Amino acid sequence: MSIDREYSISELEPDDPYFKELAHLQTELVKLQLWIRQTGRRLVIFFEGRDAAGKGGAIARFTRFLNPRHSRIVALPRPTEMETTQWYFQRYIKHFPHGGEIVFFDRSWYNRAVVEPVMGFCSDEQYKRFLEQVVSVEKLLTDDGVDIIKFWFSIERAVQHERFENRRKSLLTSWKFTTVDLQAQMKWDDYTIHKQKMFESTSSDHCPWVVVDGNDKEVARLEAMRHVLSQFAYEGKETAETRVTPDPGIVRIQR
Repeated sequence: MSIDREYSISELEPDDPYFKELAHLQTELVKLQLWIRQTGRRLVIFFEGRDAAGKGGAIARFTRFLNPRHSRIVALPRPTEMETTQWYFQRYIKHFPHGGEIVFFDRSWYNRAVVEPVMGFCSDEQYKRFLEQVVSVEKLLTDDGVDIIKFWFSIERAVQHERFENRRKSLLTSWKFTTVDLQAQMKWDDYTIHKQKMFESTSSDHCPWVVVDGNDKEVARLEAMRHVLSQFAYEGKETAETRVTPDPGIVRIQR
């Protein structure tokens, strides 16, 4: 019985070009992490996109060989009653990195830019206030030396539908299929409108959106890794055994 590439127990398949590239890039990410530890930098990476866009799978490949003492994945549940009384950004900022650490957000405060207004989880006033504040918040953080990379994994409607069907039918992934997923296809156009408004309002010079074509999950993972690596002059980068700059046909900066 063949094992689906997405859920293979082992990714050590030396004759497969994808796994070769993945191993090379994961090696570079380890080098990057070591440099971040040594320099005391703080790196935050947001993974955003429609449901089933491949965010979780990308994070898993990014973090597989990183030292967990110096990296974290943050995937917050819905806010508690107490958190709903706080400043919206507060529950996220407390998870930001200390010196020498990388934090990966599986969804971020940008829930309030797309998912929450589309699904009716926030008021119009809360939505507008978020768009008014977020660029300034990110400017304060980047001015303080925090590196922020904001990924949006983009997929086509038919691809999302196919992934939902695969997710629903598989015992391995059925837990991912939620009531929100059921509405994602019906509200596709609403998501598109809010995504475009988010890009227009929140992509800044100091913290631009990085759009990744996610229709091919494997290509998307590799090119997203390359984008992160391309942003830093880490020690040992010159000895990389693969390309460490992204394909502009797959990764583009949203201005």
